[in-house]
Order: sequence, then structure tokens, then C-alpha cells
Amino acid sequence: MSHTPHELLEDFPEHADRITELKTTDAHFARLSEEYHALNRAVHRAETNVEPVDALAEQEMRKKRAALKDELYRILTAAPA
Repeated sequence: MSHTPHELLEDFPEHADRITELKTTDAHFARLSEEYHALNRAVHRAETNVEPVDALAEQEMRKKRAALKDELYRILTAAPA
């Protein structure tokens, strides 16, 4: 299996412990994380032509992935409640 870029733990290694914690304690973060992971895999499959999609669909997937990553980062860096 090829390496998939943009994995959360690789992009935010300084937040690895917090990512792990939030996946188990915050249902919203866990859902967003799973959605991001699935979308990231779909983008990678499209980029490598394993499952080609038209250019517009690929662009939209990338935009949604970026928005999810921004939201996850916002949660990661928010002051703990």
C-alpha cells in the first residue's frame, strides 16, 4: 500500500497525544476525524488514478478536506474545557 499524505498525526505531530485523547473523549472530534480520514483516502485514490474522478469533483474533495482539517486544528488548539 502506498503512503497517503495529509494524515492528521503526520501533519500535527505536536498534537498527537491530544488527537488520540479527543478521538476517545469528544464525539464531535471523533466524527470529524473519521470523515477527514475517509475523504483524505478518497482524494489520494483520485490523485493516484486508482479511482479517477473529474477535475471539479477532485477540487471539491480537496476543499472539503481542507475545511475539515481547519476545523480539527481549531479544536486541537482550543483551550481545554
